[in-house]
Amino acid sequence: MRSVQDNYGRVLTGLRVSVTQRCNLNCPHCHREGQLPARTEMSPDEIGTIVSVAASLGVRKVKITGGEPLLRKDICEIVEAIRPHVAEISLTTNGILLDRYARSLKKAGLDRINISLHSLSNETMRKIVGRECVEEVKSGIAVARDAGLEPIKVNMVVLRDVNHDEIPEMIEFASRTGAILQLIELAADRSGCHEEYFRRHHYPLEELESRLASEASSISYNELHRRAKYRLTSNGRETTVEVVRSMHNSAFCSNCTRLRLTSDGLLKGCLYENDGHLDVLGALRSGAGPDRLSELFLSCMSRRRPYWT
Repeated sequence: MRSVQDNYGRVLTGLRVSVTQRCNLNCPHCHREGQLPARTEMSPDEIGTIVSVAASLGVRKVKITGGEPLLRKDICEIVEAIRPHVAEISLTTNGILLDRYARSLKKAGLDRINISLHSLSNETMRKIVGRECVEEVKSGIAVARDAGLEPIKVNMVVLRDVNHDEIPEMIEFASRTGAILQLIELAADRSGCHEEYFRRHHYPLEELESRLASEASSISYNELHRRAKYRLTSNGRETTVEVVRSMHNSAFCSNCTRLRLTSDGLLKGCLYENDGHLDVLGALRSGAGPDRLSELFLSCMSRRRPYWT
């Protein structure tokens, strides 16, 4: 296995793989992995082949994303195709279908899971995602925990005048369920199509981070993006809260060690990169072997630039 780094010394260790753009919710804040409308979707075998090449270049972690990955009826086959090549596989989901898939995903080789839950109020969830689904998501969290898909991370996008006052309640929920809570600052859509939504609902998290730091019994840092992890006590139970702030955050970019693969097989170096993608799937379908696919990965790494400096 080779070790590959970009021109800024960032060593490649991870690959974020979108498997579909389809979704059963309608979240205005969704960045859709920075992807334009998809032409096609990769098969499990194609994903496995591409991941095997990535692994030969040092990738040891894969994050499966969407869209909503559980809308792929072959999602367990996708996990099985990735499993032989990397040390860790995680998946991000809205949780609505998780209770029916969690055990099968674990059996297929999934290690852990991220679940989007922005509120414990159905009314608030309907405002954010277009559907009242709190009980479905909570059921998915419970089944995932029982299946051993841990640590479970709960993703909460913090929105001004929508759910920003529910953070204490979400911390308590995380401590009660044994989950890690990720508080995510709303990021601007680079295309500009969500500018008004961003202006209305962006809630800066700097002040919150200062408060968490003063209340935490310990602070550590995530290897990826150097995100702070605050260890808190809520009603006698300990829990961990991570704060995700990508915008205007040079540490976020300087510690980013992963590439992104869109659901139609385009390789990109950054969420905010909207052009110059490398068509790995097209090359594979045209008969390219591992050497040519490796060249595409190396080319992508050579082009990488930190978006926030």
